[in-house]
Amino acid sequence: MLSPMHKTKLERGLERGLFAARWLMAPFYLGLVLALFVLLVVFVEELIYEIPRVVDWNSRVEDVIVLCLSLIDLCLVAGLLLIVAFAGYETFIARMDQVPLEDRPAWLGQVDFAEMKVKLIGSVVAISSVTLLKAFMKLADPDEPPGVDHAKLGWLVGLHLMFLITAVVLVLTDRLKPKP
Repeated sequence: MLSPMHKTKLERGLERGLFAARWLMAPFYLGLVLALFVLLVVFVEELIYEIPRVVDWNSRVEDVIVLCLSLIDLCLVAGLLLIVAFAGYETFIARMDQVPLEDRPAWLGQVDFAEMKVKLIGSVVAISSVTLLKAFMKLADPDEPPGVDHAKLGWLVGLHLMFLITAVVLVLTDRLKPKP
């Protein structure tokens, strides 16, 4: 390997260009922020549409629980977007030095790519759990048409199990690798 003194202009230019290319990822993170805004709109729409329906005297506890689960689901997805946007930006582009220390989330700057994957799959498992729970709540709903879509329920359970297995494998491989 050549020392920095012996590198050609072409090599130095190529390395600078490759390093600057990391900024091409910035629009992806801005897109996640836009997706977060869209998710906020959906959250507010869900509240506006569903709250009058569940505060009706004829509403059942199951309706309120399904509404709460839907809102929790949206919150989990929003958190997932923030984790990926913040940690991805700090990991792949640059430090967020302009954010005052007291405003920085405690995990920011401490989450590496492996931890980000574990947080991501943990959020996916939680979202899958909420979706599965909502499906089971509909089974108890007397207003739902009779009969259970066993295929759909089977797919939901199967996917949830796959997410769980993936999460366990990611955590185990992360724990087994040597720490520096």
